[in-house]
Amino acid sequence: MTIVAYQGVEGAYSQEAIRQHFGGEVETLSCRTLADLFAAVETRRAQWGVVPVENSVAGSINQAYDLLLERDLKVSGEIVLRVRHCLLAPEGTRVQDIRQVRSHPQALAQCERYLTERGWEPVPAYDTAGSAQELAAKPEPGVAVIASALAAQRYGLAILANSIEDQSWNYTRFFVTGQEAPPRAARNKTSLVFATAHAPGALYACLGEFAQRGINLTKLESRPRRNRPWHYVFYLDFEGHWQDTPCAEALVALLTRAAFVKMLGSYPAAPQPVPENGGGA
Repeated sequence: MTIVAYQGVEGAYSQEAIRQHFGGEVETLSCRTLADLFAAVETRRAQWGVVPVENSVAGSINQAYDLLLERDLKVSGEIVLRVRHCLLAPEGTRVQDIRQVRSHPQALAQCERYLTERGWEPVPAYDTAGSAQELAAKPEPGVAVIASALAAQRYGLAILANSIEDQSWNYTRFFVTGQEAPPRAARNKTSLVFATAHAPGALYACLGEFAQRGINLTKLESRPRRNRPWHYVFYLDFEGHWQDTPCAEALVALLTRAAFVKMLGSYPAAPQPVPENGGGA
């Protein structure tokens, strides 16, 4: 049976993403940290790992990108999950009694306005489902958590409010990581990381190789180079497969201009989400 690793405990949004992509019968492997997830795939305790890389509201997950640079797993797919946050508490808890809400910092950021309007104190926790697990095991008066409906079901907590995220356009993008490259699909994306020479126009010249070939860039983000202060690496996504002629030509040209280039993978592009009517709670 296919085993897919994820960070967190049962009921995590990563588990929802796994079910969306692989189906409900897949076996999942819980990992405490993202580094543990990468190790599980590298040692073949799992065939695949599902790694959250960015949220449409709260932005990129920097540790995930750092691990993609440092480790040798391939990006073999992407998942775009509509995230619907729920306010959970032990049965019998009244909304008017809540004083503190715990969850992963990303979830708290995605519900910031909702919490602020009610005067509730946000408290960062290990992860969304983990905060639900802990509250179910040790209920505290006036404490609620933000997690998924799946976590509520798994840990026996009551759902006091649904879809409390500040923006209805709240999606998390995940990479499927593994040791094998996927076959080409009808629609593909390619992800890579590169560094430029520390010289005027270096980044402009690198990006120009894609522009002059009509290749659409879908993401560009810089991160500090850990071994070189005030130098940066750039994470880039573009439409197309590295074997497509324009993409292959752009990559060859990039290799001549960049200080280094690391291919993360070419993979089937996830379907684009359709905007929903209305806003968040």
